[in-house]
Amino acid sequence: MLFAPASCPRLIVKIGSALLVDDSGAVRRDWLAGIAADIAGRTRAGQQVAVVSSGAIALGARRLGLAKGGRASLEDAQAAAATGQIALSRVWADVLGEEGLTAAQILVTLDDLEHRRRYLNAAATLDRLLGLGVVPVINENDSVATEEIRFGDNDRLAARVAQAAGAAGVVLLSDIDGLYDRNPAQPGAVHIGRVERIDAAIEAMADDGSASGMGSGGMVSKIAAARIANAAGAHLAIASGRIERPLSTEARHTLFVAEKGASARKAWLAGGLTARGRLTIDAGAVKALRGGASLLAAGVTEVSGDFARGDILDIAGPDGRTVARGLAEYPAADAAAIRGLGRDAQEAALGYSPRAAMVHRDHMVLL
Repeated sequence: MLFAPASCPRLIVKIGSALLVDDSGAVRRDWLAGIAADIAGRTRAGQQVAVVSSGAIALGARRLGLAKGGRASLEDAQAAAATGQIALSRVWADVLGEEGLTAAQILVTLDDLEHRRRYLNAAATLDRLLGLGVVPVINENDSVATEEIRFGDNDRLAARVAQAAGAAGVVLLSDIDGLYDRNPAQPGAVHIGRVERIDAAIEAMADDGSASGMGSGGMVSKIAAARIANAAGAHLAIASGRIERPLSTEARHTLFVAEKGASARKAWLAGGLTARGRLTIDAGAVKALRGGASLLAAGVTEVSGDFARGDILDIAGPDGRTVARGLAEYPAADAAAIRGLGRDAQEAALGYSPRAAMVHRDHMVLL
């Protein structure tokens, strides 16, 4: 059993559209009833389970007769989501209710989990529902999300929810049974059962496409989700949902193993998908950050973006690769004024006494 209750008090299960909805746009009710039975078994064993469920757009598109599964335009997707979310919530309430469980619906936007205060509010709601024995069913609020401000896939949403809920494990049920060293349709593709560290070689194995054509997440999004979950100390598994009772059946999967989790604040920073600005730093500063130092203005070579003090910044090395993320100690104009300067020159440039760092190590996480 993936993430047995004894070792994983809280579990997040993500279910993709292609598993929940068949090719005609109807709910795969019998399969979903099996998932509900699995969740009930885990709940009786003492595990708290939350579900991140896709499917609203696919269900709504069928009811509205929209082309391309409701994804022909943003307006179609929003209309389909608004219509399908009612049906999706109803079916989850029904199948969980048949197992004696109460379902709760939570719809979130990217902003809800990117802004620290709203993130903490969402975390408190999840904690209370799980503590009451309720099964939260979570989805992105696609009826109001825009192209620019959205998760775009429920893989990363599931990992972000795991952070907020303090979960020890995430299962991404998909139309594939894990990561392969190349596209699994190619001859000789080798299944990867365990990933201890996500590096460039692992990322190179990913394929952007969703095999079903119904969902929005491919292997790239799943590896991104694994990064987010692992940063929070949660293991993440990619497993096939193309079997009956996938949460109680031993089957091949890929496990991304988490190291010791960062602090809650640093895990939130690492899992963020948006940043208000970007600092480019020199090689010496990169080495200093990796040694545990704060980012000093002297090591900054470029400042971009319109940000205020306390906003999230990406920190990139000279090759353009993001090496860290942290909270700005200065607004953009002041950061630009002192980039590359030593401490003695900073006061003259600012007109006030400079802060200890451009980004303090206590408010920064390495990526």
